[in-house]
Amino acid sequence: MFDNLSEKLQRVFRNLRGEGKLSAENMEAALREIRLALLEADVNFRVVKQLIENIKQKAMGEEVLAALSPSQQVIKIVHEELIKILGSHESKLRFANEPPSVFLIVGLQGSGKTTSTGKLARWLSKNGHRPLVVSVDVYRPAAREQLKVIARDIGQPIFEGEPGEAQPLELAKGARRESAQSGRDVLLVDTAGRLHIDDQLMTELQQLKEQLNPVEILFVADAMTGQDAVKSADEFHKRLGITGVILTKMDGDARGGAALSIRNVTGQPLKFVGVGEKFDALEPFHPDRAANRILGMGDILSFIEKAEEAIDKKKAVEMQRKLIENEFTLEDFRDQLRQIRKLGPLGSLLDMMPKVGMLKDLKDVKIEEKEINRVVAIIDSMTPRERDNHMIINGSRRRRIAKGSGTSVQDVNQLLKQYAQAKKMMKTFSGGILGKKFGKMKLPAGFPFGEMRG
Repeated sequence: MFDNLSEKLQRVFRNLRGEGKLSAENMEAALREIRLALLEADVNFRVVKQLIENIKQKAMGEEVLAALSPSQQVIKIVHEELIKILGSHESKLRFANEPPSVFLIVGLQGSGKTTSTGKLARWLSKNGHRPLVVSVDVYRPAAREQLKVIARDIGQPIFEGEPGEAQPLELAKGARRESAQSGRDVLLVDTAGRLHIDDQLMTELQQLKEQLNPVEILFVADAMTGQDAVKSADEFHKRLGITGVILTKMDGDARGGAALSIRNVTGQPLKFVGVGEKFDALEPFHPDRAANRILGMGDILSFIEKAEEAIDKKKAVEMQRKLIENEFTLEDFRDQLRQIRKLGPLGSLLDMMPKVGMLKDLKDVKIEEKEINRVVAIIDSMTPRERDNHMIINGSRRRRIAKGSGTSVQDVNQLLKQYAQAKKMMKTFSGGILGKKFGKMKLPAGFPFGEMRG
């Protein structure tokens, strides 16, 4: 996310650093480039105007122009203003004093409401809540069946109502009773959508709001639709009073205009972003972390949180011991790849790395994720003895392993070569000479994700 905007802003800052000393003239030129970059990222023009005015007012001051590192001062100002536009701080979900807390999930048809309802239910269950979901979309064929399938897949309960019950209000009230009686503290109501906003839809949503008194009305929007998503959110807010936004498909939106515009236009915070198709691909939105990513500073905090959630700590400690004692086997190598896969799409992990210094070219790295599956399949086709001691794998064993994993002998040879190089490298690391060797060492070609092209 934000890839295009990030790249253009970093180019502006590189040019500023090249100037050595800031002047009113080169600052004006930089502001023009920043304005163009924001507009090309599909940021709302009123938001762009306000942002540029705020940056200009602070950046053209005598203190900045005369600073020892004026370009760094400008980056700091842009960073601060981006955070303000995005919302200053994380906006957390609100909950009722007495359960159940009702969340209305609203939005246009095709925005991802039903999937987001499931993702949010899963996120709530992982964070100490006991959600119940209900679909009141009685118009779209199979809409309620879709949520039923999602609820089953995420292991959360769904209220289906009585047979033949097909009135949205009755379904919602029945679900609220069920929540209270079964000790469910959050009720997620997946509402009907339309291809466009109409009075019938809004009347139904307003009736649900009056009857259920929700603590959250979350508007779900497709980030890929850019300013159309912002306009729809604004219209829903004017007529319904939304309390927050969930932006879906942020992983596929390289521009980021909707995320940068939606709070300023609607006055309501961006609370969650969808960053993938899997049910765990929903993240709370952090304005400061988003600003860091836009400016190429990375998002290490989110990376650490993902790692803490996905990686087995006991296994990590044991792996560290094996590395130090040079006991790293092919089975350990396979387990490490499986742990990495739990962190999510590898491309999104690279996006969290700061694009500075030795990591500045990460944006150009293309990871072939299918290579991980191939490597795991090859190691799975080995016997326990072969995984423990790769030196015994002769020609006939290599042919058997290739056949069993659906790969070629060449693939097996490449893996064994990479593993041997990796083991040698890890031995060097654990030998306490990291500082001396780091600058000269390079990862073996293709390790551990296959070919990495940059």
